[in-house]
Amino acid sequence: MWLASPALPIGGFSYSEGLEAAISSGWVQGEADAARWLVQQLQLTQARGDMAAIAQALPAWNAGDRPRIAALNAWVRETRESSELRLQTEQMGRSLIAWLRNQHADHAARLDAIEWLATQDASYPLAFALAAHFSGASARPALLAYAFGWAENMVQAAIKAVPLGQSAGQRILAQLATHIPAAVDHALALPDAQRQAFSPMLAILSAQHENQYSRLFRS
Repeated sequence: MWLASPALPIGGFSYSEGLEAAISSGWVQGEADAARWLVQQLQLTQARGDMAAIAQALPAWNAGDRPRIAALNAWVRETRESSELRLQTEQMGRSLIAWLRNQHADHAARLDAIEWLATQDASYPLAFALAAHFSGASARPALLAYAFGWAENMVQAAIKAVPLGQSAGQRILAQLATHIPAAVDHALALPDAQRQAFSPMLAILSAQHENQYSRLFRS
């Protein structure tokens, strides 16, 4: 639950993951558009990509399989299709690593794992998987927490950028919540060969956002 909190000091609130560019380009113009956009992003990018990587990283952390962790971390970093999305996963990964150092300062074995992941230029999904591993949570609850934390941050981005009222934001969050369990189950079922990061319109919008005239968010 703590890891899912938007108040966690990792900077998630400063990113819209292409949503701001979609608003500027006219793809998202109101509550219904924002809800549809975020549900599709959950299903087509999060469930098939980052959430699938977390699902596979959790048993690797449990087994102490560092080569597997390094390979998954490299995959996440290599599948960022714009400089903004790459910088986001790097910054949030570093910030979560710093938070973990503070939380586990008196635990030598955990600090060793944290410092090792830092040397891999930790992506956010792999840092989250390590934090979830330390919590003792099993894979499905960990992914439910991750997905809901992502949804809350993205809804807040929509409220600010569309803009929308708080009630509209809660209705969008309710829609996302109904889709999260299926997205989690999909992520848990994906083998390596089906994990993917293919969302060309999101990549194009993210690249356009880098040069957008007026921006509230870093991605």
